[in-house]
Amino acid sequence: MLQSMTGFAGGKGEAAGYNWAWELRSVNSKGLDLRFRVPDWIEGLDQKLRPMIVKSLARGSVTLSLRVQRIEEGTSLSLNHTTLDLVLTALAEVEQKALDQGHTLSPSNATDVLAVRGVLEASNSEGDTEALATALVAAFPELLKDFVAMRQGEGAALEALLKTQIDEIAKLTESAGEIAEKRRAEVAETLRANLRKVLENTDGVEEGRIAQELALLAVKSDVTEEIDRLRAHVDAARSLVSQGSPIGRKLDFLMQEFNREANTLCSKAQNVDLTRVGLDLKAVIDQMREQVQNVE
Repeated sequence: MLQSMTGFAGGKGEAAGYNWAWELRSVNSKGLDLRFRVPDWIEGLDQKLRPMIVKSLARGSVTLSLRVQRIEEGTSLSLNHTTLDLVLTALAEVEQKALDQGHTLSPSNATDVLAVRGVLEASNSEGDTEALATALVAAFPELLKDFVAMRQGEGAALEALLKTQIDEIAKLTESAGEIAEKRRAEVAETLRANLRKVLENTDGVEEGRIAQELALLAVKSDVTEEIDRLRAHVDAARSLVSQGSPIGRKLDFLMQEFNREANTLCSKAQNVDLTRVGLDLKAVIDQMREQVQNVE
């Protein structure tokens, strides 16, 4: 089964006093490029998740985003003594300044001080972090499973489209072969006319040179090899698609070969109908190349 390089999966979870939401998404890429956007205070999480992704995917620019929040219930709090000292010092200065100017301020209480941002902090123990990392690693395979399933779903649609395009290329190739066969008499007459032109201008020209020119004329008008190679490429493409991913790089190389033969066919056509088929071939091949860029 083919797998697309485009995919998305998201999920939520809760464990060890935390809840989280994460997303896994990918776009096409020449290789496998992994990017992790996870909290840096969960040590070693990306090293634990990376092997799972590498085992399941071969190509794509993959990004994992994770947001984690501490559940309020049961959260332990602690004083930031440095910030508290700064707040109390500033408070004393304000009160003294007010007294010096003859003003009386209402007394501050502990609640006012604790309400200052940074005085009171939620503390995370190392044990909580380790438990969270364990829970995340345990939950990740389900997210990855959904992600791969979506890429495979996209790949199935992509496979059907590629098969249709390969069939179209095969049909056009056979049409080119039929046109080439029907125009053999025309090509032979053209070659004889060219031969007469060569012979009329052979005074002082070596026989080897004449033979070389005649061979060149024959090659320029014969598209048999191009059609044979196109047929071989069609068989190779069908075989690759039936193998399933990862085949993206091989298919991409094969599309270059398809395009090369179609270009040569057009340049050697010397026939309106054959040129038309060659241009149709180039159009389908170009469309197929766009799809192949997303095959894993």
